[in-house]
Amino acid sequence: MTPPLKASGRALVPPFEVMNILSRVADLQAAGRDVISLCAGEPSGGAPRAVSAEAARIHASGLALTYTGALGIRPLRAAVAAHYGRWYGLDVAPEEVAITTGSSGAFMLAFLAAFDHGDRVALARPGYPAYRNILRALGCEVVEIDCGPAQRYQPTPEQLDAAAAHGALDGLVLASPANPTGTMVTRTELAALTAWCAANGVRLVSDEIYHGITYPADPQAPDARGVCAWELDRTGVAVSSFSKYWGMTGWRLGWALMPEDLAGAMEALAGNVALCPPAPAQLAAVEAFTEESYAGADAAVAGYAKVRRLLLENLGRLNWGHAAPADGAFYLYADLGAQLAGFADSAAYCRALLEQEGVALVPGADFDAVNGIRYVRLSFAAGEDAVAAALERILRFQRSAAAPSPQARPHPLPPRFGH
Repeated sequence: MTPPLKASGRALVPPFEVMNILSRVADLQAAGRDVISLCAGEPSGGAPRAVSAEAARIHASGLALTYTGALGIRPLRAAVAAHYGRWYGLDVAPEEVAITTGSSGAFMLAFLAAFDHGDRVALARPGYPAYRNILRALGCEVVEIDCGPAQRYQPTPEQLDAAAAHGALDGLVLASPANPTGTMVTRTELAALTAWCAANGVRLVSDEIYHGITYPADPQAPDARGVCAWELDRTGVAVSSFSKYWGMTGWRLGWALMPEDLAGAMEALAGNVALCPPAPAQLAAVEAFTEESYAGADAAVAGYAKVRRLLLENLGRLNWGHAAPADGAFYLYADLGAQLAGFADSAAYCRALLEQEGVALVPGADFDAVNGIRYVRLSFAAGEDAVAAALERILRFQRSAAAPSPQARPHPLPPRFGH
């Protein structure tokens, strides 16, 4: 008898629900349905014109696209290093920059280089599920910090103290602006967290991929685009990406700032895991750092700000519960409140909304397995027209869900009992 083949237990992580929803959206669109997808964090404008033009020139030239160095081409590493001088006043050397296959590649390299099997790594809940899933697949113990409205969805040193009381922490993953909440830490808060990490021997991995997509009261303020962890301490790993601010999701390029003690390991791992990031994307991405490209990205952010205002102005009409403040990124993370009545959870609400009205949102359980069953995430990266149309469909859906059934309720009830 043939013995059964073994499957890896480390691979038993839950799927990213956004991808399942996108698959269903594609099925509905293939069947001719008009669907407004507000589930993916994907800017609708695409890459800067200069980047696309350079990509077209590269492909038309017949240039042989060969492997590059494991950590990327030097012109791009130098351009990223100069970007830190422009935005943060930081002196970063090209050798400290690792170009990666998306920010996902940067997180994988950072986690592999910094943490061993069994290490305890803290992260905020709600938070981006891939942190948790990658760490667990690598054999790390994920320590979720329950960060609700009282903490503005960001971890505090006091919470880290409480988590460390159950066993020393080895790492902290911090996101600012965060996905799904859009909340940010101030310079003072980040300083307190980096000081806590330094005092406790904890490696910080700072997710900064939404830097530049922020909505400050004063756009000229020094920290308006976000505070880089390396402004305070260079022992952590700072991760960023071309996907969000520059709208280059499908180009699969990100980067990491590597602390000196991890640089050698990250380079060795990069050469083994991926050989190198995509060569044509790297060559074209140098153009992301031109004045024209910065101006185009800033114009896109101004568009997000306009849609954000539209959403916040319509929260009362939606009659949802508490919503995160959305300091940055392009998400609204909100408790469905009274609108959850009649549905088992927010996943059921989202399924019904998609099937009935063709609007795709993400249920909060993807980001928070404990409290997320009441929440949804709405991405407003799709633009003003799409979001405005989706709002009307959501309102229509909620009126329909709230309408009493003639069979079940022969006598109409007052509006306040509509659920």
